[in-house]
Amino acid sequence: MSHPLLRTALAHAAFATLTLLGVSPLWAADEFKVSPAQMQALGIQLQRLDKPAPITGLAYPARVVLPPSQEIVLSAPLPGTVDQLLVTENESVKTGQPLLRLASPELGELQLRLTEAASKTRLSQTALAREKALFADGIVAERRVQEAEAAAAEDRARQSHAEAALRLAGVDAATIRRVAEGGAMQDALVLRARAAGIVIKLDAKPGQRVQSADALVRIADTRRLWLDVQIPVDRQSQVALKGAPLTAVDRDVSARALSFGPVVSDSQTVTLRAEVTQGSAGLRLGEALQVRVPFAAGEGWAVPQAAVARQDDKAYVFVRTPQGFVATPVTVQAGAGQSLLVAGALKPGQQIATSSVIALKAAWLGKGGSN
Repeated sequence: MSHPLLRTALAHAAFATLTLLGVSPLWAADEFKVSPAQMQALGIQLQRLDKPAPITGLAYPARVVLPPSQEIVLSAPLPGTVDQLLVTENESVKTGQPLLRLASPELGELQLRLTEAASKTRLSQTALAREKALFADGIVAERRVQEAEAAAAEDRARQSHAEAALRLAGVDAATIRRVAEGGAMQDALVLRARAAGIVIKLDAKPGQRVQSADALVRIADTRRLWLDVQIPVDRQSQVALKGAPLTAVDRDVSARALSFGPVVSDSQTVTLRAEVTQGSAGLRLGEALQVRVPFAAGEGWAVPQAAVARQDDKAYVFVRTPQGFVATPVTVQAGAGQSLLVAGALKPGQQIATSSVIALKAAWLGKGGSN
């Protein structure tokens, strides 16, 4: 920023130039005359105001992270030994795709329990049918039919329980049906992906003994991602709040702000968490990128920094009129680079000066100089 004495000298020199050119200050108002010829001599450029709009905010570093709900952990349903890994890390998998084979003695016991329960169910169903036929012929009492029905119901319940145990262990429906019908038993358990995603970690190795509930494979469903944006704590109040749109720098990635983290880091930054709404397919977990965060000020008039003049701690822009210019007070809401977001009595279609503003300020203030 220029020294105050230098700015004053420049203002006096600009005012002298305007005086020589015949620019007439209107001392009682904020409007002063400047002709098109004088504007050309001073090199004054104009910008037409379109409509209020937000200016792009500052860029901050961000990192791609996975929401907790998008991580799927495949655990061992039974104690056993990892017989074979069928996928590798960073491999994309589909729903139902085999991930590994687990050999477990308990798998055989569960299948045997189902076989026995299904056999008893078939016998009890046969006995029930016989008792009903005998009762219809008047040979046995109704109590015999009721007892047979109760026995058949108990056997069906035991079979349902055995089938549920195998389903919880990860056995597919076709295998459960085959075992219940007396078919061949399965010697190992094939664990499959419950959802599509990317294998981000293999917690087990072939030949490793595992216990029930031990983590085996971790899968990330990357269709939904978050960005953790690091915002300096002293700028937290300046950036947009929940729901504001964020855009990546030089990337076709968009996100929506969710919330600020409660903790300030050692580097005096807070984390702004945002959900990726576009471009997640081109992102990788842990990837670093720059994200532009809009200002919390919302909409205003985006103008060049050089278009704003200051006087007595107030900001002004010079709006073109038929006779010259009028100094219009504005409030600077935010700034990014060489642009400012201002609010004031401005209208679409008006033109403001974007260069030689110091000369216009001198003409506006008169020979009294400027601060």
